[in-house]
Amino acid sequence: MTSPVPGEYRSGPVVNPGPSPQAFMPPPPPAPVVAPLRRGTGVFAPIGITVAVIVGLLVVAYFAVALGVSTLLIGSLLALVPLTIVLLAVRWVDRWEPEPRWALWFAFLWGAAVSVAIALIVDTGVQLAMAFALSTGPDEAMQAVVQAPLVEEVAKGLGILLLFTFSRSHFDGPVDGLVYAATVAAGFAFTENILYFGQALIEGGGAALGATFVVRGLFSPFAHVLFTACTGLAIGLGARRTRGPGILLWFLGGLACAIALHALWNGSLTFASDAVALYLLVQVPIFAAAIVLTVLLRRQERRITRDRLLEYAAAGWFNPDEVEGLASPAGRNAALAWARSQTPPRTPQVRAFIADATRLAFTRQAIVTGRSDARRIADERELLDLVAADRRAISAPGA
Repeated sequence: MTSPVPGEYRSGPVVNPGPSPQAFMPPPPPAPVVAPLRRGTGVFAPIGITVAVIVGLLVVAYFAVALGVSTLLIGSLLALVPLTIVLLAVRWVDRWEPEPRWALWFAFLWGAAVSVAIALIVDTGVQLAMAFALSTGPDEAMQAVVQAPLVEEVAKGLGILLLFTFSRSHFDGPVDGLVYAATVAAGFAFTENILYFGQALIEGGGAALGATFVVRGLFSPFAHVLFTACTGLAIGLGARRTRGPGILLWFLGGLACAIALHALWNGSLTFASDAVALYLLVQVPIFAAAIVLTVLLRRQERRITRDRLLEYAAAGWFNPDEVEGLASPAGRNAALAWARSQTPPRTPQVRAFIADATRLAFTRQAIVTGRSDARRIADERELLDLVAADRRAISAPGA
């Protein structure tokens, strides 16, 4: 009986491989390696998320006291609008090789809680120091152009660096860095918007709140994403080019770019006389460039998937037409449509097959580009076993 697998909707039966092809399986390491595929990261995920939630509750309590509960609720509801816009964009970017849910939750909570707490503590410290030393408050322009970019980007960047450190197997390219950076930035912007919306309502009423919402929520919801993306992209690029402490140089380079872009943005808003011209001449081109870069990176992901899976196809693990389907959005959609049409539906099994095949391609990419180690080799072996298991699950009677 022909196995009803994703390749079948394209070109008939799929080659069912036997033992691991020696052409692609690397020699065993000198000592036995017991390393299950790293879908989690031990204690970091629960501890990191728990700490971030606790900090978040403290931030909420601070806002409730500073703004009032009703103002906090209004600001929170309005802040959900730009947050939704950004998270939908992040989901689109992350569709090809989705990041683990726990990592995305940690990224969001770090941005929304920990980064904001760091910024608030530093701001309070600066104000107290200035008042004690000079008997005056800090200069607002200096705060906007120097303090805010420096403190906020460092705070957000530390969260991305933590994710890289404790989720190394999932963080291996610029798209991963972009997704994590955008999620951290989305969380930070969400909390910051609550504060700005609440202050606008208190100080200027509904008219001021409406104007602030339009400017921050509709015209520039991606501002923080654009800044922090520099850090995430740099770490992702470094993950493909260096090992060990060398990643810190990439982190610092990306962080410097993020701080500079943030300072440019804030400085232009602080000193510009024509806000519309500023938006058209500075913000729109930066946003357009970011879109182009994102599209190019997504195309690169598809190319890597195709090239690496074709290597496995040459060894009998996939058939070439199946690889073409796995390496294109249209092919994946067709596979899922086929899965939904079965009785019973086999959508979960096909999704698992697509996800494991994609991770296999990117694991292979790391190996062939000189980033191989015993753990990656173990991951490759286990992913090949998972792909074979996915095939059996798809073709099982009554699946």
